[in-house]
Amino acid sequence: MPIEALQGAALIDHHCHGVVTADLDRPGFEALMSESFRPAPHGTSQFQKPLGLAIRRECAPVLDLQPLCPAQAYLDRRRALGAAEVNRRFLRASGLAALLIDTGHRSDEIAGCAEMAELAGCPAFEVVRIEAVAEEVARGGVSAQAYPQAFADRLAARAADAVGLKTIVAYRATFAIDQARPSRQAVTAAAGRWLVRSAGAEPRLDEVDVIRHGLWVAADLCRERGLPLQVHVGVGDPDIYMQACDPTRFTDFLRAMDEHGVAVTLLHNYPFQRQAAWLAEIFANVYYDVGFIMNFAAPGSDVILAEAMEMGPFFKQLYSSDAFGLAELYYLGQRSFRRALGRRLHAWLREGLCAQDDAEEIVALIAAGNARRIYGERIAAV
Repeated sequence: MPIEALQGAALIDHHCHGVVTADLDRPGFEALMSESFRPAPHGTSQFQKPLGLAIRRECAPVLDLQPLCPAQAYLDRRRALGAAEVNRRFLRASGLAALLIDTGHRSDEIAGCAEMAELAGCPAFEVVRIEAVAEEVARGGVSAQAYPQAFADRLAARAADAVGLKTIVAYRATFAIDQARPSRQAVTAAAGRWLVRSAGAEPRLDEVDVIRHGLWVAADLCRERGLPLQVHVGVGDPDIYMQACDPTRFTDFLRAMDEHGVAVTLLHNYPFQRQAAWLAEIFANVYYDVGFIMNFAAPGSDVILAEAMEMGPFFKQLYSSDAFGLAELYYLGQRSFRRALGRRLHAWLREGLCAQDDAEEIVALIAAGNARRIYGERIAAV
């Protein structure tokens, strides 16, 4: 299969975020190129890393510039075109069939589902972040005694139109926690501590038993409505303790979800892509992607996707960009994916390890087929 054939495959981006709709200055743009909470050291730039090279190489032509043009020339052209035109160009050039958007992160700064659908020219659907709903309930002034039911009611309401739920338990508590369903008494006590600590401030959920409650309420809701549960794994902001975010440490919960009949999609996974592939092999309900890191590794993303495909079933792998803020990340995500998968399949075909029909089936499954199968009727129809 020629690499070019992958260019025609429409992708379902099963995990992504909105884009910034305002024009960005250089510090604002570079902040969205980084997972750090701090800018690059004085005298350096976020363009001086693999993602920076990829933006200058791959994205410049979309803005009518020469590949590898200077960073400042790129940013000047971006501002001259305006955010709306830039966002539309990159999103519509990405070959997307649908967007499944996590709306729970900095949602007041980025485009929502309706605006993303208009910009991208394809349907956009909401994935509801569990911890964001918990924090929303806390802001409403609920008591500790009322919290467990108030949260369950609010999550059910927020998810009325959703195609999935998502947890960032790895951020907030790591996977090294008790993964069983907590008692109501434990949830109420933890909610009391959290609500007192959050009084007068923006609540940030970090009480383990409240997080566990959210996981199990979400699991019940997913089973009832036939929704997948997305789980953040591995790479992320500097508040992550990476050694405790290996998805194999979440095996008890994954096993419980297997018995519960809930599909779980492991997101990002770097540097644990091999562990994610193994979990997808042994559990009937586990799926995975290597979104996010395909952009940040850029030229090195071929190796990462190859590792993710070493043993993982093709019917368990998903495409995602995990793009946030910059429309360039949507465009780069699919470019890296198409290139890496194309090269992998080329090698297999060349060595006689698969047939043409096999290669085409693998592309169809990972690009969109698996997402259509597990995310419900509305996604199956796109």
